[in-house]
Amino acid sequence: MKIALFPGSFDPITLGHLDIVRRAKPLFDEIVIAVGENEQKKYLFSMEQRVEWLQRVFEDEPQMKVMQYKGLTVNFAKDLGANYLLRGLRNASDFDYEKTISQLNNIIGEGLETVFLISHPEMSHISSTIVREIIKGKGDVSAFVPEIIHNDLKNKFYL
Repeated sequence: MKIALFPGSFDPITLGHLDIVRRAKPLFDEIVIAVGENEQKKYLFSMEQRVEWLQRVFEDEPQMKVMQYKGLTVNFAKDLGANYLLRGLRNASDFDYEKTISQLNNIIGEGLETVFLISHPEMSHISSTIVREIIKGKGDVSAFVPEIIHNDLKNKFYL
């Protein structure tokens, strides 16, 4: 069984993330969307909120599983039996960073392979960091996040 782990903070999940996962779907038997917790990072949304959003976004897709984890991604992948990490690339800076991480993960993860999907041009400008800034400024993020999340943001966070 080919299992891919798509790790991230998903603070919040964007249409770019969604595009990468949906395009990877035919390549794997199962994709685990894993919300990582990094104590060094300051999140806008709680772990519970991020996991709930992901579960709702992928609720009709049994091939997708949503989980949360702490610690090294390679250890979590090993525990799951995942042989692949799934990553999206928006630009050359993403590539330089992700290439280094993938090489280290391959060594530490004893052969864990990273599969890169290049974002579609219409998604390459979307990042969770920019979306968070727009949310903090009470701007409209409907063009950047799934509708479920946009509706929640309007209703729960008064955007």
